Amino acid sequence: MLGSLPIEADLMFDRPPPAPFDWVREGTSYWLFEENGAFGIPRNGVEAEPHNWDSRRFQANFAFPDGRVLRSVGVGAAVPTVDAAGQPTIMGAGPLTYRCIEPFKRWLVQFDGMVVDTHVAHQIGQTVDEERLVPLKYEFELDMVVPPNEQDISPEKFFTWGKGKQRDAASVGLGWRFEQMLRGEGVVEVDGVKRTARVNGSRIKRRSVRTDGLFLRGHAWQAVVFPDGRAAGYEARPVHDDGNEPWNEGFVYQDGRMYPAKATKVPWLTHLRESGDDVSFELESELGTTRIEGLTEMTVFQVARGHLWGLALSQSGARYTWDGAVAYGMVERSSTSVVGRDG
Repeated sequence: MLGSLPIEADLMFDRPPPAPFDWVREGTSYWLFEENGAFGIPRNGVEAEPHNWDSRRFQANFAFPDGRVLRSVGVGAAVPTVDAAGQPTIMGAGPLTYRCIEPFKRWLVQFDGMVVDTHVAHQIGQTVDEERLVPLKYEFELDMVVPPNEQDISPEKFFTWGKGKQRDAASVGLGWRFEQMLRGEGVVEVDGVKRTARVNGSRIKRRSVRTDGLFLRGHAWQAVVFPDGRAAGYEARPVHDDGNEPWNEGFVYQDGRMYPAKATKVPWLTHLRESGDDVSFELESELGTTRIEGLTEMTVFQVARGHLWGLALSQSGARYTWDGAVAYGMVERSSTSVVGRDG
């Protein structure tokens, strides 16, 4: 499960990187879905930024199939990074904490805080009542089940690419990023009810320089792991206005082997739909064409109003089907050209 990165890559910076590397930031995020689709966590994440090391941006989404959304986003005090054994295994901010139990193999995710209680329809309509708060608490211990899908944006790679991919790499992040599929179990407490749950999903860790809004014009990103151990995913950007080829990298994991892939069918975000949006995708690899069908569930939206660089952003779960096998996984899409609301 290690991939090509050193063990230390799955630990944290215990202090801000020194100049001239003080543009580098570290981030971790998770996408978790109850194995039968009872709820989803379509992204929680923390960013450690050198210019604001002790106060970190965090986001935590929690969604249900009926459209109910619980959400917390803001800036919180950094959680101490070094554990009792003196190792930098912890990253957190405010109510959200991650702990590396064994690099590239096992992690712990914890949330304990107040969240805005709303509905995806209010997010689309930009009518969310930010004062409607409820408590949410969860804890999951997670085992990695697929080797990391690595994105290496080092100088050696960067200068071999075309202009379009180079532009997109500036917002993907100059440095490295990996995504790893997982399964786990834990406890959720919401509405005064505590329940155990088994989940599957993915986690992302990055250490890179990111330009955020530069060259952003939309993207699509999907990943899912199935009960039989197969997994697939990709991240892609639209073709540039001048015709240059964009970022488009993916993977298919099958029979214990990771195959690099490219997305050949991408469900770009064109409208705002509460659920049931077709997010089927296709990947081309050494295996040929891999076709995975998908419909959105547990949907979360952010619609730009003077932020997000004019983008509409959807962070959601989806019910995927691959040759009869079914699993819940993630889908994140953004667009500057959403045409309207659809159901």
